[in-house]
Amino acid sequence: MARAVILGSGTSNGVPMLGHVYAPGYLDNPKNHRTRASVLFEGPTGNLLVDCAPEMRLQMTRERIYDIESVLITHTHADHIMGMDDLRSICMKTQRAVPVYTLPQYQADIKRVFSYAFADFPPGVFVPRFDLRDVPEVLVVGGLEFRTFLVEHGPLPVIALRVGGMAYITDVSRIPTNAVRFLRDLDCLVVDAVRRNPHPNHFHYERAIEVALEIGAKRTLLTHLSHDYDHDQTNSELPPGIELAWDGLSIDIAV
Repeated sequence: MARAVILGSGTSNGVPMLGHVYAPGYLDNPKNHRTRASVLFEGPTGNLLVDCAPEMRLQMTRERIYDIESVLITHTHADHIMGMDDLRSICMKTQRAVPVYTLPQYQADIKRVFSYAFADFPPGVFVPRFDLRDVPEVLVVGGLEFRTFLVEHGPLPVIALRVGGMAYITDVSRIPTNAVRFLRDLDCLVVDAVRRNPHPNHFHYERAIEVALEIGAKRTLLTHLSHDYDHDQTNSELPPGIELAWDGLSIDIAV
């Protein structure tokens, strides 16, 4: 067995969002507090962190996860990479660069945003070090085999993945026909549902439900959620087998 931990289930602003006043009681439910979207897969020999949210340090320490074997970056929007600097402490612990798998175009973004991670420094100065690698179609990390494939996030490609009976699809507005074959016979699908109203670059509430019903996973978890969603109220309205993800949710995976 393996497991996935939803480190963050929120959209790019997080919830609560800066500058927004919430209705009385909304923030009393801890499941309405959402850090930026990320997931960690734990296998028999190690783990794979998918995306480095700005709250990555807080997410990992909250879950008492102290090691990172490898990282996969689905795409380089700020809410998915701005925690990468905190990988410096992992580098200090292991005395090696962290393997980071992503598309070549996103490797270029990482080199631009974190240029200092690739520069030389005198002894005693510690920076994060990234071993950038092209993401393969089949990625083996932590004793787990991940099948990677691409979906569309507006004009951008985003890496999605499947391991055993679970698939994880963050920011997405369209799943290409050639990717649908990787979503058959799922025990669990985790998929983007950013807000109630339609969005040009994301699935919204109704579209996410439509796709979930088409795919027919035994369990579907909606993620990358804005404050449009009150956790308990929304779950009471969703079709059977579909629910909202939440920060800290642990999912067993049969592999």
